Amino acid sequence: MTPYFSPWRLPVVLLLLCACTGAPAVDFSTPRGRVQDSVDRVLEIMRDASLDRESRWQRIAVVIEDGFDFRSMSQSVLATQWKKATPEERDLFTQYFSQYIEQVYREKIEAYTGQEIVYGKETLAGDLASVDMAIMTDTASIPITFKLRSNNGNWTAYDVVIEGVSLVANYRATFAAISRNEGMDGIMTDIQQRVARYRERHGEAPTTDSTSARPQ
Repeated sequence: MTPYFSPWRLPVVLLLLCACTGAPAVDFSTPRGRVQDSVDRVLEIMRDASLDRESRWQRIAVVIEDGFDFRSMSQSVLATQWKKATPEERDLFTQYFSQYIEQVYREKIEAYTGQEIVYGKETLAGDLASVDMAIMTDTASIPITFKLRSNNGNWTAYDVVIEGVSLVANYRATFAAISRNEGMDGIMTDIQQRVARYRERHGEAPTTDSTSARPQ
């Protein structure tokens, strides 16, 4: 059985990456620098008292879209179903999956309270990389690994591993179970219902549109 990935931790992880003061200047050309730059931008938006909640979120959504390769994540999540899906189904799933991840951020991102983080190693292997770190709470150290891919020098995240559990692997198991019983139609229904539930709670869906995401 695939371990359960607790989605509330993802936005907190991203916010914690630059919580320490006195950090060195960001080298945007490195995987670690790419992650740190994204988080710095989110923190700056969060601290801007001139923004109302909706304006703040619209700006944060841009950072999320820029920092994650949602099309690559969607392809990995769907696995063999990606090959069976039509181009239209691929685009629509990518759009809804990115909206679902964004809604996780929107509901939980304000939970950040300034916990300390400690960076570990950065590992490079061609156009792939990983960045290790740990969140230091009062009672525990939570290990985190960001997995990134370079597209002509632009590093974007395609997975996050928290306490040994991969976000992509977790959702892959979820949708594989649906696929066995209901096929691609069932997957599309499920992901659209996830976003619809968000719309019911908040009156509108997240605005990120990943149909123009990076080609594979």
